[in-house]
Amino acid sequence: MTDILIYSRISNLPPNLKREVSDFVEFLETKKTKISSKKGRVFGYAKDSITIKPGFDDPLEDFKEYM
Repeated sequence: MTDILIYSRISNLPPNLKREVSDFVEFLETKKTKISSKKGRVFGYAKDSITIKPGFDDPLEDFKEYM
């Protein structure tokens, strides 16, 4: 749909519906800015927040009979 066609269809609407269209366009504009304002992920953000204890990979005593 071209801009001219959209404009001609909107211009034929009564004033109360034109206000609704205007409100919807404002909603779409705010939605667009919210999507574009999301920040990207930062590499290494969680560095040093997780520690693995020594012996983490050692076999568990409970599973000796299965091994």
